[in-house]
Amino acid sequence: MQKKSIKNNIILVVLFFLPVVIVLFLYTTDHNNSTLDIVKENVLDLENLTSIQSNNVQFKDHITVLSFLGNNPESHILEASNLKELVYNKFKGFKTFQLVTVIPFGAESKAERLRLELTKYKPLEYWKFVYASQSDINKLFSTLRTSKYLNYENFVSEVYVIDKELNQRGRLDDRTDKEIKKEAQVYPLTSYNMSEVSVLKNKMSDDVRIVFTEYRQKRKGEFNSTTRRANDLKAN
Repeated sequence: MQKKSIKNNIILVVLFFLPVVIVLFLYTTDHNNSTLDIVKENVLDLENLTSIQSNNVQFKDHITVLSFLGNNPESHILEASNLKELVYNKFKGFKTFQLVTVIPFGAESKAERLRLELTKYKPLEYWKFVYASQSDINKLFSTLRTSKYLNYENFVSEVYVIDKELNQRGRLDDRTDKEIKKEAQVYPLTSYNMSEVSVLKNKMSDDVRIVFTEYRQKRKGEFNSTTRRANDLKAN
């Protein structure tokens, strides 16, 4: 009688946990096989900007989060803090990760005050501030795929993900499940708004992690790319 009771309990446990295990397995498999789309190729590297004043900072061979904080970077402490807490702190220490902020000449002292504010507790070893001329900043920005513009202060609230091969990464189809079900028009996500905590936390953080997963799988010879290129959405 006791053995039958134990057997029944085991069956109930298996029936309860089996669906959970299957769902977790499918989620892990899907996540590991996913890739982050290339939305733009041939982003201009920093070493090709003649006015750049920071040595040994380049996009090639790095996974880069790129920002433009403009002539008054101190006034954007909220956006910079969001980026630090929700993205930088998660990926600092990864060998090829860097966050690069481009600042126009003339704003060096303001950028330094912002940097000191951000480094109150720990140094920003993987956050690079670089300085360039207005024309070079415009030249770099023009090689990005974006629907946004640098404002009169050379600031934009968006940040951009650039991989080791100078490809800008993002989502060619950023529709929600509801939008897909309703067959809404496809729209891309090519940048991430620093002012929106939910975007940094729920989208950008996951997207950067996917890029790191891709390169880790490539090193192990396990990567099978199904990444789409930007021209896949030419019709949209």
